[in-house]
Amino acid sequence: MWARHRPAFVAFNVLTLAGALAVLLTHLGDAAANAGSAAFWVMVVLAVLAGTQAFAAEIGPERVHVTVAPTVCFTFAILLTWGLWPAAATQAVACAVIAWRLRRTPSAAAVAAARYTLALGAAAVILWLGNPDPFRDNGGTSLATDALSVVAAGVAWLAVYGLLFLGTRIGEGLPWRRALVVVRDQVLFNSALLVLSPVLALAARINVAYLPLAIIPLVAVQRLARLSTQRETIARQDPLTGLANRTGLRAAYDRLVVGFPARPGVTAPVRPSLLVLDLDRFKQVNDALGHDIGDQLLVAVAGRLPPVDPRLGVAARLGGDEFAILARTDDPHGLAEEVVRGLRRPVYLEGLRVDVTASVGVATDDGEGFHTLLRHADVAMYEAKQRGDAIATYDMRSDRSSPAQLRLLADFRRALEVDDTVRLRAHYQPQVSLSTGHVEAVEALLRWDHPRLGPVNAEDIVALAEHTPVMVMLTRRMIDRVTAQVADWNAAGLGLRASLNVSTRDLYSEDLIDHLAQRIAYHHIPPGQVQIELTESAILADVRRAQGPLRRIADLGVTICLDDFGTGYSSLQHLRRLPISEIKIDKSFIAGMAHNRDDAAIVRSTIELARSLHIRTVAEGVEDDLTHKLLAKARCDLAQGWHTARAMAPEELPAWLTAHDARRAA
Repeated sequence: MWARHRPAFVAFNVLTLAGALAVLLTHLGDAAANAGSAAFWVMVVLAVLAGTQAFAAEIGPERVHVTVAPTVCFTFAILLTWGLWPAAATQAVACAVIAWRLRRTPSAAAVAAARYTLALGAAAVILWLGNPDPFRDNGGTSLATDALSVVAAGVAWLAVYGLLFLGTRIGEGLPWRRALVVVRDQVLFNSALLVLSPVLALAARINVAYLPLAIIPLVAVQRLARLSTQRETIARQDPLTGLANRTGLRAAYDRLVVGFPARPGVTAPVRPSLLVLDLDRFKQVNDALGHDIGDQLLVAVAGRLPPVDPRLGVAARLGGDEFAILARTDDPHGLAEEVVRGLRRPVYLEGLRVDVTASVGVATDDGEGFHTLLRHADVAMYEAKQRGDAIATYDMRSDRSSPAQLRLLADFRRALEVDDTVRLRAHYQPQVSLSTGHVEAVEALLRWDHPRLGPVNAEDIVALAEHTPVMVMLTRRMIDRVTAQVADWNAAGLGLRASLNVSTRDLYSEDLIDHLAQRIAYHHIPPGQVQIELTESAILADVRRAQGPLRRIADLGVTICLDDFGTGYSSLQHLRRLPISEIKIDKSFIAGMAHNRDDAAIVRSTIELARSLHIRTVAEGVEDDLTHKLLAKARCDLAQGWHTARAMAPEELPAWLTAHDARRAA
């Protein structure tokens, strides 16, 4: 809070220094007390030596730096034995040594010394009220009073020091709730040190030779504290690159978001953005050059990431070849561009040149938590990789895994499981011969009317289901619906071929091919009246692997159509060894052929090549009469699109066919 009001924080430090000075001035009489005592100087030397062993530790989720040094047990023992002034002076010297070792400013050392002096002053007041000399040689009833005085003095020291430390941390910008956690840990550490002070005071009174023995347990405590800090650092750090790991990234998020919430009347800080980058073709480097070279590449990439101010973010390696940068920035896209520029220069590893590229996903925190932010950045990164772009920013519309879409997928699955024939249906779009005008076939298209959301776009729901077991369930239902419908049309005298779409996942499922054969036999329909449509990209992903399943389908007598032809940049010569009966020219070429010479040339050459290979051609997306005539002139076989008819419910098709035949006859 005070970090936004710098004068108030400065005033707090000035008051701390002034208070410490006032306390010292009131105890000048202690300055020379017992100055010649050997035990006193041994205690001073030990306190200073303890200061040389100080180190900075990180406490709490915010990773706040605090100083760990066991000087307090010696200076509090000096207070118990020789008074406030010697204790405060020794602590000031120790603070100077600590500041020198940890490279702190003189002003920071002065404020720390003042804080200790005020805490020692509070303890001195309690000792004076309870017993001016709790370690005098007597016995009887004063033992309880002495012990109570020492305990109360320790509590007073902790209370004053804790309050001053809290004020300092809040003044540095740490929210008070988080500051309380840090102060709690600091108070616990100092409590353990204060417990040793009475033992040291007694040792100084009995035999000064016992004092150095205190170093042994203190060194052990210091060592354990250092090891604990190192273990915590290792737990948050990637051992290969030295960057933060996923745990460290989460801690940085807590520090930036949870640790600095927006407050009424205060301008909220810029919410952090997360960049997730995945190296392209890293597996090829590992496979070709070995994992040692791959590790060297990862280290080189880590060194090329933009530097991040620890107060504003962190760079991390999430695992494998995936890195992340979390940062408060007004321009996350600019930071992503800086990442891409940094990786553009080739890396030379053992004389080999390795070109590095990466796909970067960018997401800005929306207040839903770390895991949501990380998922959004992952979604954006995969979107960039899929589009072939270097950078992509998270867009909810392209997120197939948001909670709302997962709920939608769950609803769709339930509709498939109960076989909801009212809301989940197949509509059919006619395919008309361009030479005769006769309707030769139809394509089955999914239609789903959600009970709450209404009609759902079929492309959206298929994209959600495509890489899940739901896709297999959908294909089974469509096979059931289409084969049953073809049988009904045959009984009504309508001999139509019906096409249905199948995904790559379905293509390699033995069960689905068996299911298709079983439904065709069950309904006693000619296999040639059922056609399977597969996208060009699905087959081109692995032509050799696709040959077996496609041959099994063709052996059933079922014809195969290659959908969206042209988008995969393949040629029919490449696919001629596959049992393809029909290709469907992608609508992006059909829509442009009336006004784009290149599109028209692509469509004409595709039709000619297909005819030479005795493959039927279908033009999808025909929406105007001019395109219809151009396709007929190019000798395309079938046309499908709104120019002829939209997809319709199966019970509407007979009436539409009658009207269509009447128009054709007229």
